[in-house]
Amino acid sequence: MNILLDAMGGDNAPDANIKGAIKAVNEIKATVTLIGKEEIIRKKAKEFTNKEIEEISDRLKIKNATETIEMEDGPTDAIKHKKDSSMVVGFKMLKENEGDVFISAGNSGALLAGATLIVGRIKGIDRPALAGILPAYKSQLLLIDAGSNTNCKPINLLQFAQMSTIYLRNTFGIEKPAIGLLNIGTEETKGNDLVKESYQLLKEKSAELNINFVGNVEGRDAFSGKIDAIVTDGFTGNVFLKTTEGIGKFVKRTLTESLTQNLLAKLCTIPCLPAINRFKKTMDYKSYGGALFLGVKKPVVKAHGSSDEELFEFTIKQAEKFVENKAVEKMIEHFEQYGK
Repeated sequence: MNILLDAMGGDNAPDANIKGAIKAVNEIKATVTLIGKEEIIRKKAKEFTNKEIEEISDRLKIKNATETIEMEDGPTDAIKHKKDSSMVVGFKMLKENEGDVFISAGNSGALLAGATLIVGRIKGIDRPALAGILPAYKSQLLLIDAGSNTNCKPINLLQFAQMSTIYLRNTFGIEKPAIGLLNIGTEETKGNDLVKESYQLLKEKSAELNINFVGNVEGRDAFSGKIDAIVTDGFTGNVFLKTTEGIGKFVKRTLTESLTQNLLAKLCTIPCLPAINRFKKTMDYKSYGGALFLGVKKPVVKAHGSSDEELFEFTIKQAEKFVENKAVEKMIEHFEQYGK
């Protein structure tokens, strides 16, 4: 297996990307190929380890790419005109079976455009969508769409529900994942036109498409552990995702300050440290890795734009599991069988 990593994408590139790859390569079985300006990658790897990249691991490779797609670049134009960018080179390698999964923390719009234009959509899927994993009570929550499609139609949300069902069944072993529609209330009549029409379509088609649709779900109930996936449009999903991340950071920071504000608090904290550390780990979005683009013919993973080396390490490990679980192949089979 060959994991392709965009070494030049993200707020902390290339340092965090390279450090994460170096840490991950010795903990996985796959090869990791760093895509980007070879001279820079070699220089940084030597700086971080005092070794040439070939000495670090025989499963750590470099693919030279002379250009970089920046965050401010127009997505489609960047994919069409920056043909030797780390992102476009990665997509071409993926399409030509020179890699099994592609990871990038770069421009989200360009990543979606490249995945769609170069790798291609699965037949029967109108729009690929970002599927992100979030913590939930004694479980995890899949959020789809987490930010790739700001304007959606009911058919898109139906397909998101199909894709999340297949993904959770094959990746997490959940036989009948509970799929909820994110809404401002649980009643069938609540929400805007998109949500109300999507509700009716899901209600009508769920049995036929083997979707365990449980109805509308309010944001406050999403993390109850009773819901396996939340379906929504990309605009709402991205607001939901970033609000959740912000609350997690707020809770961790407030808890830390409360437990260390004076000597007595510090002493009382000592017996509780194992439980506190477990709680912090649960709230840490870094331990949940990147978001998989569901709906394209090969696995494409969007890492968080502000990923540090730890998050890149987790995302690379996660990517290996994506390939091993064959979620994309299962999705192709499903849509060949059921179509729209």
